[in-house]
Amino acid sequence: MALLSMDDLHTYYGRVHALKGISLDINEGEVVTLIGANGAGKTTTLRTISGLIRPRQGKIVFGDQTLNTVPAYKIVEMGISHAPEGRKIFATLTVLENLNMGAYRLGNHRAEIKVNMDRVFQLFPRIADRQGQLAGTLSGGEQQMLCIGRALMANPKLLLLDEPSLGLAPMLVKAIFDTVRQISNQGVTILLVEQNARAALRLADKAYVLETGRIVLSGRADELLHDERVRRAYLGEN
Repeated sequence: MALLSMDDLHTYYGRVHALKGISLDINEGEVVTLIGANGAGKTTTLRTISGLIRPRQGKIVFGDQTLNTVPAYKIVEMGISHAPEGRKIFATLTVLENLNMGAYRLGNHRAEIKVNMDRVFQLFPRIADRQGQLAGTLSGGEQQMLCIGRALMANPKLLLLDEPSLGLAPMLVKAIFDTVRQISNQGVTILLVEQNARAALRLADKAYVLETGRIVLSGRADELLHDERVRRAYLGEN
C-alpha cells in the first residue's frame, strides 16, 4: 500500500482551477519528483498535501487516514513535513530557535529533540556552527539548509521539498542534492519539486510530469530522464 496517494484531486485558487484531476502514489522509502514548467501546479500539489490549501474534489490518503479536512498542524503531527519554496525561515529568530520551532510537535520530549538536532547538525555542519546567529543573516545556501533542517526536526515519515536548489550556486546545489540523498538513505520518503529537472530525475526513483494542472507523463525517473519529450521540454535538448 502507498504511504501517500492522491486520487482525482482538484484544487482551486478562487475561480482558477489549479489542479485538474491529479492522481499519484508515493511508496514508503521512495524519492518521487514532480517536474514541469512554472505554473504547472507543482507547488500547489505540495501545499494541498500539507493542508495549506483544501481540495474541492478528490482524496488525499496518508497511510490509512484521509487528509482532506485535517488541519495543517495535525498533518505535521501525523508525519508530513514541508520545506517550502522560498525557505520561509523566521529571519528574526536564531538558527537554534528556528530548529526548535520545527520540533514543536515533540513537546517536552527533550531526548527525541536532541536526537533530531544532532541529526540535523550532522547533515548540515555549517548551520551547526551558526546556532546563535540570526537566521536572516545567513547566506542563501545556509538558509536552505536551515529550512530543510527545520522540517526534519519534526521527524517526518514524508518530507515535501519545494525547489531546494532555487537561487543557489552550482557547488551548493550539488551539496543540497547530496544531502537529500542522505536523508532518503536514512529512511525518509521524499516528494521533491525541483526546477533542475536533470538533477531531480537522477536522484528520484519515480517521476511525474505536470502541465497546466494535469499529469501528462509518469514512470521510473531513469526512464523519463531519457524520454525524448522530457529531454526536449525540460532538459534543454533538441
